[in-house]
Amino acid sequence: MEESKKIIFSGIQPSGELTIGNYLGAIKNWVKLQDEFDCFFCVVDLHAITVRQEPKLLRQRTLELLAIYIAAGIDPEKNTLFIQSHVPAHSEAAWLLNCYTYFGELGRMTQFKDKSKRFGDNIAAGLFDYPVLMAADILLYQADLVPVGVDQKQHLELTRDIAERFNKLYSPTFKVPDGYIPENGAKIMDLQDPSKKMSKSADNANGFILIMDSPDVIRKKISRAVTDSLGAVKFSDEQPGVKNLMSILSTVTGMSYSDIEKKYEGQGYAGFKNDVAEALVEELTPIQNRVNELLKDKAYLETIYKAGAEKANYISQKTLRKMQKKIGFIPLSK
Repeated sequence: MEESKKIIFSGIQPSGELTIGNYLGAIKNWVKLQDEFDCFFCVVDLHAITVRQEPKLLRQRTLELLAIYIAAGIDPEKNTLFIQSHVPAHSEAAWLLNCYTYFGELGRMTQFKDKSKRFGDNIAAGLFDYPVLMAADILLYQADLVPVGVDQKQHLELTRDIAERFNKLYSPTFKVPDGYIPENGAKIMDLQDPSKKMSKSADNANGFILIMDSPDVIRKKISRAVTDSLGAVKFSDEQPGVKNLMSILSTVTGMSYSDIEKKYEGQGYAGFKNDVAEALVEELTPIQNRVNELLKDKAYLETIYKAGAEKANYISQKTLRKMQKKIGFIPLSK
């Protein structure tokens, strides 16, 4: 009998256009997981509204993100691709898990503390509470593994705590998920300030490259990327700008850092930057073309997210019913 595959859950918010950090750090790695694991890849639109969204833009970006998943190589036949708000169990399970999560735990979340310092009392309850929704996202599918970056590790730990607490109070209900750090996972930094993670919300537009940026824009932004006065291509913490460009080149081409150092030894930065830009253009152009094709075929995208929602609803409802029964709710007989 064939052993069942381990389950992976992950998702990205459609709260803005995606950067190459999202692509190289997450989506590109997801493509490699789809044969080995049973993957649920979600467009987490419920998470997006913790910050005010323009409705028309949110709809556009939700479809664009789904198109990017597919264009990047995530096969809808092998994976479950769906939109979070199409699966009511996420919201229902989040409320139930709220009642097993402590106020102090949420108050200690670093991202909330940072945002509450910036926005004070004008901060939505959703920003405080969204780690519980994230826990529901993961636990509903009995995920074994969750691909996480450094900034989400704390939220995964909370998910594990909530799962263990519920399991202990009642009986085993959830798998307690582990974090999954891909071997080739790259953390792409801001091109103008390599001490910060690349983000589309950066003040300087030259600090990030969007997946859908044109070749000329990509070349321009890479040419303006911060380096240093040393003139040596070395993978060193002393040269954060150069190290970041090397991470991009390595993740796109598969070249090792030592091979990159050898190739550009004694050559300065001009040729190196040019090659980084051309490697990115070569990687992204076919994805961009496919995204544009997909966005013209809304009917096809609809078949994908409907099929994904059907499967996600079936699986998540099984977990939700189990939760409700153990808590003591009366099931609605069919």
